[in-house]
Amino acid sequence: MELQQLPIHFAPLQGYTEAFYRNAHATVFGGIDTYYTPFVRIEKESFRNKDVREIDFANNHVPHLIPQLIAPSAEKAETILSLFIEKGYGEADINLGCPFPLLAKRHNGSGILPYPEEVKTLLGIVVKYPQIRFSVKMRLGWENPEECLAIAPLLNDLPLKQVTMHPRLGKQQYKGDVDLKGFAAFQSVCKHPLIYNGDIKRREDILRIQEQFPMLAGIMIGRGLLANPALALEYKENRTLSADEMRNKLHSMHTSVYSQYAAQLEGGEGQLLNKMKTFWEYLAPEADRKSLKAIHKSGTLQKYNQAVLSFFGQR
Repeated sequence: MELQQLPIHFAPLQGYTEAFYRNAHATVFGGIDTYYTPFVRIEKESFRNKDVREIDFANNHVPHLIPQLIAPSAEKAETILSLFIEKGYGEADINLGCPFPLLAKRHNGSGILPYPEEVKTLLGIVVKYPQIRFSVKMRLGWENPEECLAIAPLLNDLPLKQVTMHPRLGKQQYKGDVDLKGFAAFQSVCKHPLIYNGDIKRREDILRIQEQFPMLAGIMIGRGLLANPALALEYKENRTLSADEMRNKLHSMHTSVYSQYAAQLEGGEGQLLNKMKTFWEYLAPEADRKSLKAIHKSGTLQKYNQAVLSFFGQR
């Protein structure tokens, strides 16, 4: 049986998949059906200016963008949702998966999963705002993989567009292996379209997961796309980009991200240098170590630009 092509979703990663990155990725590589904004949260009773700017339609040029919210209570979730509605969005993704301890201990993200009553109250907004198409991104649990099974009936009762499952526990963060048995157990009780997320590094990984779980509604990729921005394109076109094509595309993407940040940031050379170094944090792990090291170690913008030039000048 020939596998059907699945929609590919670009997972939101705080500090990495910002608007400038998403725009450049969509223009140069593409292959993505849906992009997500890193979660918007309430900090000190208000929104961060950066978050508001990031979700503004004027700053986003991707084919399909869904904003994500993270909140420990329905009240805070509603405040964030009102911002999304004000900005003109008809969709929202609710984060029940973030593993960062500082947020999780306050029952944000995967930290709320052990408390079904709190999850039920939080997700009350799904019924309260029928004009919004809601989706949920989650993990198997915080402490144990049974936690998702306990809240599955709550999810099944809601009119959700889809559920994305990253089959790890919150306390694992990104360590250890994904738990495919846990994913299968959740899939067997989940009545919503289900998207798989976690440890997709190459095209073969997508095909393997598709074969193992033929009923999937899509694949979400985060760090795998940061490492190889061509991954979705390669899956969609069923080919591997040549080294030259990859280098040229990466060069254009880097130029786009760099020029957008250079125009926006006002914190001088150091701020731009730090921002651009995150572009390389996951990127091209198989590339020449010496060139990557020179980029990461550069202490001035001039040294950074020389190192980048040398990276792209390799043959």
